[in-house]
Amino acid sequence: MNYEDLIPADEICVRYKVERQFVSSLYESGIIQIVRIKETEYIPNDHLADFERMMRLHRELDINLAGLEAVNHLLKKIDQLNEDNMRLRNRLGLYE
Repeated sequence: MNYEDLIPADEICVRYKVERQFVSSLYESGIIQIVRIKETEYIPNDHLADFERMMRLHRELDINLAGLEAVNHLLKKIDQLNEDNMRLRNRLGLYE
């Protein structure tokens, strides 16, 4: 992972106007990943979309952390089912 692909967690808190505890809670629940380098915590760019989605759900719909965990689990499951569906469609195409 390149250093350019990391965003400091403190910068994200300032930019999105969220508390540091919210970011830590998302990390502890496994929704986002945090990388620690020399006492500074960073969020990888590829986890930023997950962070933004959970932040919007929390703010706009007032969903608590347990609800965010459930939503995240369901979204991951949907992604997995879509991948399985595409793989099976591709296999089926071989036999048609």
